[in-house]
Amino acid sequence: MVDTSAILAYAFAERGATKVERWIDAGAAVSTLTVQEAVSKLCQSGASRDEAEDLILSLGLVVHALHLDLAFSAGAMFDLTKPYGLSHGDRACLALGQKLSVPVVTADKAWSKVAADLELKIEQFR
Repeated sequence: MVDTSAILAYAFAERGATKVERWIDAGAAVSTLTVQEAVSKLCQSGASRDEAEDLILSLGLVVHALHLDLAFSAGAMFDLTKPYGLSHGDRACLALGQKLSVPVVTADKAWSKVAADLELKIEQFR
């Protein structure tokens, strides 16, 4: 399971990209909200929609829709995650990681502060 920061690190060959690549090659999962965030950031960086779409599709990520149960789970994390500034996308990623019972890969160190409460493993890629 990778978050937006991991996708962008890989796309821009940033520090930690090699570690992210291993997760991607192993069949990493993402939510559709993570895809939306990544496309937004890629387009803000100058990529066209087609370029962003091609990049995301080329990664071969296992994409999960943000269904109602995930939306409820992510929304219920608000009080726990508010002190750390986690976004809707962050919580959706964490909720999907919980549902799939897999580690979540991110650059966001704040996620580790809520991992134990969520019974979730967080992997920092840098």
